[in-house]
Amino acid sequence: MTVSSYKIVYSHNMKTTIPINRWVFYTPLILLVITLSFNLIDNSLFMRLVSNANTWVLTEFGWLFTYSTFGFLVVLFIVYFSPLAKIKIGGKEAVPLLNKWRWFAICICTTIATGILFWGCAEPLFHYFSPPANSGILASSPASSTFAISTLLMHWSFTPYGIYCICGLVFGLVYYNLKQPFKVGTLMYPLTNGKKSRVINDGFDIICLYSLVLGMSASLGSGVLAILGGLEALFGVEKSNLTIFLVGFFVIAAFVVSAITGLQKGIKFLSTVNILGFVFVAVYIFVFGFPLEVLQLGWNGLKDYTVNFVPRSINFKTVLDPVWMENWTLFYLANWFAWAPIGALFLGRIARGYTVRQFINFNLIAPSLFAILWMTIFSGSTLYLNELLDNALYFLMENKGEEAVMYRLLDSLPWGMLLSAFTLFLVFLSYVTAADSNISAMSAISSKLPEGSDMEPPAYVKIVWGVLIGVITYVMLSSAGIDGIRILSVLGGFPSMFIVILATFSLILLFFKHRNL
Repeated sequence: MTVSSYKIVYSHNMKTTIPINRWVFYTPLILLVITLSFNLIDNSLFMRLVSNANTWVLTEFGWLFTYSTFGFLVVLFIVYFSPLAKIKIGGKEAVPLLNKWRWFAICICTTIATGILFWGCAEPLFHYFSPPANSGILASSPASSTFAISTLLMHWSFTPYGIYCICGLVFGLVYYNLKQPFKVGTLMYPLTNGKKSRVINDGFDIICLYSLVLGMSASLGSGVLAILGGLEALFGVEKSNLTIFLVGFFVIAAFVVSAITGLQKGIKFLSTVNILGFVFVAVYIFVFGFPLEVLQLGWNGLKDYTVNFVPRSINFKTVLDPVWMENWTLFYLANWFAWAPIGALFLGRIARGYTVRQFINFNLIAPSLFAILWMTIFSGSTLYLNELLDNALYFLMENKGEEAVMYRLLDSLPWGMLLSAFTLFLVFLSYVTAADSNISAMSAISSKLPEGSDMEPPAYVKIVWGVLIGVITYVMLSSAGIDGIRILSVLGGFPSMFIVILATFSLILLFFKHRNL
């Protein structure tokens, strides 16, 4: 092995050389550069082709997106009450890497944190004024208000966390209990009868790296728009290609630096600050906003969510408009699928020392309940304030973009300017926290880390992935706006969906072979 193939990292205060996995690192990198170059050379042709691909995926496989996510929850429910639930990740003597509070905080902040900030206020307005065409719900009515909150809960609680949870759980068990490598292909280990295959491992890693870069670019796009909305509300900074570039640059620099510091120094600190900030903002809005109205709207939405959870999960008896489904539900599912396989490597790795039942508690149930409370407060407050102001929030969204709504809500509260500034900081921090964990995982599978090692991958690998995500985000935002974000989400999540489905079959096999763990 040549000297040039090594880079210096630090672990346990010792200098150690870590080589990169050239095949896994360079293949998705080259494919992404080719994709980006195509866009820059002929943007109109590129957008036409990817839009057609996006439409084909949603039309032909939309049913698989919805049915599979519901299936994940069914499998997790069965596992929760099975003998497998008592198995400790890492073995009987395993010691937890994190206490339960930090574990919960990291799970919240590395999954959907940026999304709940960006969409918590904007999305309910869309559903309130434009419910599905064939739903029988009258726009701008009490029924559409209930549907808006119910849909928000549908999109942001148990369904997305089921995707993350099932992947992370499988990886944690196979990585620690069956002593398999830090690879996406490890998720399929139970399906291969214990046979190791470099082609399978590297192949899945390449697919997931390509998908996650697209998925993270889509999420970064939402984060950049949310930050720009805050800058405009607070300082009058208008959105332009220059401001998109500058904001994106600072976000990328922050999460790359954080990722380079490693899990213990970066993620643990950022996630703690982030979750405390989330709790403060939610409580403040509830107490100083419209608590009684939010409780009433939230209760109606929660009842509707509970009653219609199964039919809407599989789009069965309550058949929703296909166009609406593609624009909303499938868009979200695809984005979460894009993050899930590599996110699983991170979530599974930090779960050592806890049982399977505890993993489901802290990676599915607790985060979902938190998301339900958060979305109820933000959506209820937005809908009620919009009614008080004669639909001013909706018109603001139409004229200024989705990112402007949250800051208008905050501005209506006491000390609104300070609260907006603090929330702007949380938006910035939340994406940095989420990207930190995934950049670390991406870099780890791009490197040849020793099995079972806690060492960090080379810093330059993290920088390369971070910069590439930023460039793709800027190009898509400046050329296609929010539509570009949606396309990135779907195209990134499509191949990853099949990996998550295979991981679910792995969990089913582990269910029957739990005594071997």
